[in-house]
Amino acid sequence: MIAHPKYDAIVIGSGPNGLAAAITLAQAGQSVVLFEAKETIGGGCRSMELTLPGFMHDVCSAIHPLALDSSFFKSLPLEQFGLDMIQPPAPLAHPLDDGTAVMLERSIETTANGLGKDAKAYIQLMAPLVSHWDAIKGSVREPLRPDIALHPFVRANFVLKAIRSARSLAKAIFEEERAAAIFAGMSAHSIMALEKSPTAGSGLLLGILGHAVGWPIPRGGSQKIADALAAYFLSLGGEIITGMEVKSIDSLPPAKAILCDITPRQLLRIAGDYLPTGYQWQLRRYRYGAGIFKIDYALDGPIPWKAKECLRAGTVHVGGTFSDIAVSERAVSYGEHPERPFVLVAQQSLFDRGRAPEGKHTAWVYCHVPNGSTFDMTKRIETQIERFAPGFRDRVLAKSTMNSLEVERYNANYIGGDINGGVQDLWQFFTRPTIRLNPYTTPAKHIFICSSSTPPGGGVHGLCGYFAAHAALRHLQKSERESP
Repeated sequence: MIAHPKYDAIVIGSGPNGLAAAITLAQAGQSVVLFEAKETIGGGCRSMELTLPGFMHDVCSAIHPLALDSSFFKSLPLEQFGLDMIQPPAPLAHPLDDGTAVMLERSIETTANGLGKDAKAYIQLMAPLVSHWDAIKGSVREPLRPDIALHPFVRANFVLKAIRSARSLAKAIFEEERAAAIFAGMSAHSIMALEKSPTAGSGLLLGILGHAVGWPIPRGGSQKIADALAAYFLSLGGEIITGMEVKSIDSLPPAKAILCDITPRQLLRIAGDYLPTGYQWQLRRYRYGAGIFKIDYALDGPIPWKAKECLRAGTVHVGGTFSDIAVSERAVSYGEHPERPFVLVAQQSLFDRGRAPEGKHTAWVYCHVPNGSTFDMTKRIETQIERFAPGFRDRVLAKSTMNSLEVERYNANYIGGDINGGVQDLWQFFTRPTIRLNPYTTPAKHIFICSSSTPPGGGVHGLCGYFAAHAALRHLQKSERESP
């Protein structure tokens, strides 16, 4: 117990989870200050001119279905603070070598119409999950509520499929390549080999969200999400201090609670002296996943896809067949750099014209690589894009690249380039960051962890911070009752 605290709570880190934690505490009437090491807020939600003047690029996150579906974000008046989400006509395109593309449309039936013999199987898979999504999502993203408990069968229908590997589920349900390919691309967002459990869960989640809420783009860049959250927090009386890296808990002003939007490795570094040996041992055993190699492009025109329908989608998955993508992701899991990587492409400027000068465009591109990689994947990425968009290289005006270590230098939470805050396999999905009844607490009663290394994991949704803040509020309320 701190005798004369200056603040009720301190939050370290201004990513979406840190901001969500700060807002939740401030809404409860607590005095809160947030510290950010960089000169600008945002964490994984930052946008800047990385290539040429007038070209606005998202440095990390770009497409935000989880943000639009977040129960916490939906409870906030973020539109009043400048957040405007754009819905591309189609959430996702997946080009194939025959010159066509499989499209994830907002309509389940329209999507199914492009899947040949698998149309009926796709509808049977997705329709019950989408129609019951509000009841199901407590299984993966929300706290359990009484109304969710009333739907055990629809929840079980999702969970029993989600815990499987993408390969086993696709093989069991789909007969042809088109449905299997688009499912592989969505499942590869797990950043694990597609033979691993629960990679099917990533594919199902992103497919459901594509139909239920879309895959939106923040107008003006992902920075707008962080800016809106910060503006709302400030309106509640909160404080934000940028340009201050917290190297030790002892350097902070007095506070009753400290919430850390950082991963286990950083928590050990800044607060290890406050944590018992056994808990430190658990944090050291926490596993980080594969990294990314990222390229931002300034282009002289739209990407020249062979399948013109790709121009309707905000996101394009470049990788080919299920087998092609599985080979790529398996190589990464073995510590290798795939010759034909699975490439994720976002083309925001097609739908948000303020992202580039008139007639010009941007492209946001990355692939998965082994953790800590410094290998330059530019040639391999561009060869893959050219496979489905011949002439792409001719449209490049400038590019900015980041290998995995540079990604970590940009954001210290991205250990070795891991943008998910740690491996999200079946074991660590339920035990992140340690085996503990309340994963947001630590043995130091006033120290909490609120990063994507806690449930429900990676993505821009703020729920890790929201849940951690409620754990901190219980501590604060108990401390208040015990105060003389």
